[in-house]
Amino acid sequence: MFDARISSWLKTPLSRVGASLVTRGWSADQMTWLGAGFGALAVIAVSLDATLVGLMLFLLNRLCDGLDGAIARCGQPSDAGAFLDIVIDFWVYAGMVVGFAIRDPSDSLAATILLFSFIGTASSFLAFAVFAKSQGLTNLRMQQKSMYYLEGLTEGFETTCVFAVMCLFPAYFSVMAYGFAVLCVLTALGRIYEGRRRLHGNSPVDPDTL
Repeated sequence: MFDARISSWLKTPLSRVGASLVTRGWSADQMTWLGAGFGALAVIAVSLDATLVGLMLFLLNRLCDGLDGAIARCGQPSDAGAFLDIVIDFWVYAGMVVGFAIRDPSDSLAATILLFSFIGTASSFLAFAVFAKSQGLTNLRMQQKSMYYLEGLTEGFETTCVFAVMCLFPAYFSVMAYGFAVLCVLTALGRIYEGRRRLHGNSPVDPDTL
């Protein structure tokens, strides 16, 4: 819901840091893999009930996720890099949920429901991106993204905030997981409706961003 606005705020500082990292020899893929390492460690920390450590590692993962795109834009962004980035993003999100389920097995049902809702948001997002590219659709609000970014209630910023609060208050994971799952399902349903509308319209430019 807020990703477009947050991206516009962070674009300039991230670009400056990205340009600096490029001069030091960093590549976008290296930053993506560094972020993946932080994400894996965050999942392990959460599963061991070190949720504050997990939060710090998860936030480092999110920082790397922003920087790999900034580094890529300093050169020639590649589809291979974008593919790697999005796969790791969704894997880290799912891993965080699994980490909480391992931490406290009584939260397993809530974690399962949340993962179910993630399948809806991820599949509706990625499936639309495939057909949007084939039809030449463009989201003018998110042109810096490597694929069509179909917006919704629960995007990257909201997911990051929810995981942060879960790490701070892990005893309330189930309550937050059920609540966020509802929002994710609503997001998936909204994307299904909006995706079909835009694909039926077959307009080269998203009419809602003009």
